[in-house]
Amino acid sequence: METPQNYDVIISGAGPVGLFLACELALAKCTVLILEKAETPYSPLKKLPFGMRGISAPTVEALYRRGLLDELEIHKRIKEPHQKAQEPVVRRQVGHFAGIPFYSSDIDYSQWPYRLPGSTATQLMTEMEELETVLARRAITLGVTIKRGFEVTNLNQSAEEIIVIAKEQTFTGKWLVGCDGSRSIVRKLGGFDFVGTEPEFTGYTAQVDLADPEKLKLGRNVTATGMYLLSQKDYLILQDFDYGSFHNSRKPITLDHLQGVLRRISGTDVTINALYTSTTWTDRSRQSSTYRNGRILLAGDAAHIHSPLGGQGLNLGLGDAMNLGWKLAATIKNSASESLLDSYQTERHPVGEKVLDWSRAQVAVMKPEPAARALNAIIQDLMKTRDGATYFAGRVWGLLTRYNLGDDHPLVGSGIPNFEFEDGKLVGQLMQDGKAMLLDFEMNDSLKNIMSKYEDHISYISGKVKNQLGVSVMLVRPDGIVAWVADNNPDVMELQKAISRWFAI
Repeated sequence: METPQNYDVIISGAGPVGLFLACELALAKCTVLILEKAETPYSPLKKLPFGMRGISAPTVEALYRRGLLDELEIHKRIKEPHQKAQEPVVRRQVGHFAGIPFYSSDIDYSQWPYRLPGSTATQLMTEMEELETVLARRAITLGVTIKRGFEVTNLNQSAEEIIVIAKEQTFTGKWLVGCDGSRSIVRKLGGFDFVGTEPEFTGYTAQVDLADPEKLKLGRNVTATGMYLLSQKDYLILQDFDYGSFHNSRKPITLDHLQGVLRRISGTDVTINALYTSTTWTDRSRQSSTYRNGRILLAGDAAHIHSPLGGQGLNLGLGDAMNLGWKLAATIKNSASESLLDSYQTERHPVGEKVLDWSRAQVAVMKPEPAARALNAIIQDLMKTRDGATYFAGRVWGLLTRYNLGDDHPLVGSGIPNFEFEDGKLVGQLMQDGKAMLLDFEMNDSLKNIMSKYEDHISYISGKVKNQLGVSVMLVRPDGIVAWVADNNPDVMELQKAISRWFAI
């Protein structure tokens, strides 16, 4: 019989969010147990083409800073190269809003002056199965325990600990994080609300054999009754504006039903010979008003759901994990004030709200009705302008994400630029240990002396960089977010206040 163990953190859910959070916690020397209800991580919906996912700039940067990006093989074959401002641009589609494309040649890359030449890509494509495999491998290497086939069925928390029941076994931890998806049992058992808006459509994703694919147009097609997207002549995405009734009915997707929906939306008599794999989804948008209840926290789809339009969901969840991991670890190690964990809510909840509204806005211009078509035409005109295309790209790629940390400097609350030192090293390569950093570009001896007493918590890194962007000193959190900057002579008192605020030391 297995010896009972008390864990620092129990995570419900071994999807990308739960796995990435576990990696962050284990990197900070926390003991972590993941309980996953599925017996196996493998599913046809996680493989191509169903498992294709776009990851935006903040996610790419997070994976890069932990040395995980190079372990993803699939993105090397299909990734878009990073477009630098000084390079000649070519006209290629690099994203969309509600199916309306925007193109690289229309974007003003100079509006993002902190994206240095060494920056990672603004977007990449990956496969869900591969991403989970890479994250699970890293988690296990760091000492995380993963138990599959263990669905959480009950829990009970006290002031000191939380007890979780799964597969009629009892597990004890200091904290529990629900990363168990849109139907999160942790959210329900933990007493969280989940408020928002109901769906406008049922979405279908299916792999089929079409008898007469020439009757359909390749690509995305908006019609008077919905939308269909055909790629590779066998991969279909449909949007049927039925207020989510078929999805909510939980009826099986039969060949006859899917063919009927496809014919009605496409206005053709196309025939499906075979239906191989299919799933449904909706644009239901809900969010928990709080991400924490005592010793229980939520992240990913357990905290917020919305339509997959624009591929924001995975990025939002991984952003939650990156933000929460170091804060929860610091709380466990007693090296943080109570307000640090509260900042998970104040920083991530507004980001979630914006993504939900972004999803709702896309649905509003895709509906098969005159008002939506008129609005769609206006959006298309805006996206053809340089400022319009740049705005939409910034939102879709996550380049406009910035936390309000009470400082007007544009770098504070943003991800750290990937500065290149004169010896060729990049800042992002120095963050794999998960520690905070003080970057001193002026090699100030007095700062070096001051930081010596914080060396257990903050790495002091000094040296000249090729472009320091007018900044002399930067305090960077473990998640890569800039917490404090000095443009010229650093105010030591202000630096120490920032250190105290974020690290309670």
